[in-house]
Amino acid sequence: METPGLIVHGEAAPFSTALRSLVNNPLYSDVRFVVGQERQEVFAHRCLLACRCNFFQRLLGSEPGPGVPTPVVLSTVPAEAFLAVLEFLYTNSAKLHRHSVGLCGASSRFPHLLWASVPILPHTPASLESNVHRYRQKYGYLSQLCLQFVMKMLDVELVCEALQIAVSFGLGPLQERCVAFIEAHSQETLRTRGFLELSAPALLLLLRSDKLCVDEAELVLAARSWARVGAAVLERPAAEVAAPVVRELRLALLAPAELSALEEQNRREPLIPVEQIVEAWKCHALRRGDAARGAPCRRRKGTLPREHHRFLDLPFK
Repeated sequence: METPGLIVHGEAAPFSTALRSLVNNPLYSDVRFVVGQERQEVFAHRCLLACRCNFFQRLLGSEPGPGVPTPVVLSTVPAEAFLAVLEFLYTNSAKLHRHSVGLCGASSRFPHLLWASVPILPHTPASLESNVHRYRQKYGYLSQLCLQFVMKMLDVELVCEALQIAVSFGLGPLQERCVAFIEAHSQETLRTRGFLELSAPALLLLLRSDKLCVDEAELVLAARSWARVGAAVLERPAAEVAAPVVRELRLALLAPAELSALEEQNRREPLIPVEQIVEAWKCHALRRGDAARGAPCRRRKGTLPREHHRFLDLPFK
């Protein structure tokens, strides 16, 4: 009977260092990528990529064709993010920072490294769902490391962008973390550029929360500012831009004087449906919370007290 062999392990650090030296190294390279809008040339090694990632296995095929291989163009992937993905594939580790994961300011709409870890192919909006599925299924470990990094790096300036990432990619844990952070830092967050650039689905998540630490009057002003920015960017009327989210504003929480001022402003700059304002007035007139039970009369954590709130009989819990 043959004696079982003994598995010995060498030091991990020199091994990782040696493989890291091959990242973007033309030595023995048999595949080239042209990456990003700057069309940066990146060198890699076919066998390593194929055995480490199913995407590259399908992309590169079983063996190279004759002659000089044609470079693979990935124009929608930022070069820095793609190099971070390669580093992870070669060494099973990668250095993460805000720029490589896409948190480099509110102008960045999608996560660089999170998205590049698919990695990305030229796509149309119609193929977004399938790309997200591949993102979740084909390189989950790196994406999970990125998610952990993003959640640790959250701050007021970046949380709205992170929330947009979470909503766009269906990343539940990150979405919950972002909403909780914004609930605790509501007033500061409403003043950021990232808030003004949220999509309607992302803003809806916030406006449906009872735990926002902000008064309704401030939320109404913030929603109007958000709609103005969206109207300018999309070249559509502000009321049309605001339509998916404005119903979540709880106008019945405003005092009569505030509601009158809002109504007057709404005549000059239509944003809120007239019937929504009428419902708020109805709640005041009847002085009964059960006249409009539910979200329109439910106070948020940051709602400032007003005299008529005692008639709502719906304290924050």
